[in-house]
Amino acid sequence: MHLLFASCACALLITALLRQVSGLETVIGLYGETLEIPCNKGAVKAEDVVMTKWKYDKGDGLSGHLLVKQKNQNVSISATDEYKGRVSLAANSGLLLSAAKLTDQRTFTCMVVASADITEYPVTVVVYKTPAGLEISDKAEELEIGKLTKLGTCVAQDANPAANITWLKNNKPLVADGKGISIQASVLVDPVTGLSTTSSILEYSAEKEDTDAQFTCSTQHTVGAEQVSSPVTFTITYSTENIVLQVIAQDPLVEGDNVTLKCVADGNPAPTSFNFHLKGELVKVEDADTHTITNVSRDTTGEYKCSLIDNPTMEASKDITVNYLDINLSPSGNIIKNAGEALDVTLQIDASGESKVSWTKDNVKLDKEPKFTKVTYSDSGLYECEVTMGLLSRKAAFDLVVEDVSEELRAVAGAPVIRQLSKQRGEDGQHKVLICEAEGSPKPAVSWSINGTSLDESPFVNGKITHKITVVPTANLTVSCTVSNEFGVDTRAINVSSLFEEVRMDKQDQSDDSDQTKLVVGVVVGLLVATVVIGLAYLVYMKKSKQGSWKTGEKENGSSEEEKKLEEKVEENSQKAEV
Repeated sequence: MHLLFASCACALLITALLRQVSGLETVIGLYGETLEIPCNKGAVKAEDVVMTKWKYDKGDGLSGHLLVKQKNQNVSISATDEYKGRVSLAANSGLLLSAAKLTDQRTFTCMVVASADITEYPVTVVVYKTPAGLEISDKAEELEIGKLTKLGTCVAQDANPAANITWLKNNKPLVADGKGISIQASVLVDPVTGLSTTSSILEYSAEKEDTDAQFTCSTQHTVGAEQVSSPVTFTITYSTENIVLQVIAQDPLVEGDNVTLKCVADGNPAPTSFNFHLKGELVKVEDADTHTITNVSRDTTGEYKCSLIDNPTMEASKDITVNYLDINLSPSGNIIKNAGEALDVTLQIDASGESKVSWTKDNVKLDKEPKFTKVTYSDSGLYECEVTMGLLSRKAAFDLVVEDVSEELRAVAGAPVIRQLSKQRGEDGQHKVLICEAEGSPKPAVSWSINGTSLDESPFVNGKITHKITVVPTANLTVSCTVSNEFGVDTRAINVSSLFEEVRMDKQDQSDDSDQTKLVVGVVVGLLVATVVIGLAYLVYMKKSKQGSWKTGEKENGSSEEEKKLEEKVEENSQKAEV
């Protein structure tokens, strides 16, 4: 085979031009994986290739042979030493190199022999490896405020090229400043694999804000995603500098509620025992930072304090206000007055702050507080006041009924009366609305003899009320409305036809109208035809009568009586036709 190759080479040297490609292509492979090194990338057509040969640079100007593939022959592998059993030829003539390692970082050359050319394609191979792991070790037990302390060591193992490590606090990079932050990095190369291990030591001067802070380290390799270590936290020790008293309660705090006092100190480790000063009373709590006052009253309002047991001069205070709102409406409940009498309405308010008052009559807002010098019939109604102070609200009400002076007139004037009972079809034609309008005092109760939907009642104003009910009658029926109060009862009834009956009657009316129209037209046409027929018959008769008289010699007036009767008959039929 070597003799064949030598003879081919000599022939090609005589008949073709030998070209050497300048400029090297670089291929990146991953450590431990199979690497494919391309050959000519289609510059030479596969059908024109006579032979493909792969070799590599051994250094010192020497080349090592890997494999040869001649046209229409199998691949011949000549690799030895470190490449034995690791090389093969891809379908596109590329070199497949398995289990890539750092010693493979060299130049590999593909030589292609075509019909008239010999071309070489050198490719430089670079092998990368991401760190095997990233972790923080040698962690400090705790950090003291203001003291530069070794926080830990971050290690990125077995990488190529060597990893660059960045320290972060709460995901923000830390930069060495020579004061509170010091970072020292070192790299160790494995003599066997050639892989590098990077170590980075962080020295840090903690602050109070570093309590619960998360420290991590990360590296972004040339290939692969960013690697971040697991976060670590440290105990930051410092003495108490500030103390705060917190009040935990519902807003607004009202009588009967509970309120919890909580003493918060910023020391670390934090204090566990406190003194609570409760309006002259001292309460000591241990292994806790709260104290609860139950069922507070307006007398609970005042200043409260808490302090450290081991340092009573360090204390905090807070004012507590218990809100209250009491109202007294006079009169209240049901009030009956005769027309013309006076009614004195008074509202007393006892509140811990400024309050607002609003009035309504029968759920309609009033512009001002009601005053009654002389009550009238229209003053009857339900009066309600609402007093608000912030989120607190209190309500009170009285129901006023104004009657006539005399017992007899009161019985008549106050009795309910139905002024109107009506019905109407709904807009969609699928239901009917019954409307009952009544007067009376006090407000009459309204009831119907049937059940319905969409009940609607107007406000009771000036002794008048309107009540509506929606029904869907399936048969003709009589519906009654009844109104009643303590002075009497009134009932009125109304006939309600079935919706289905109305639809049938509407259709029948339309059919009857059509039939009547057809009947009239038929009668008129019949009368006209009859008139024409009688007229024709009369003319024929007269003609025959005259012909007969000429033949027999009879006088024309011999049938005058018959002619007269015939003419009367024709005239009568003509009049009927006109009708």
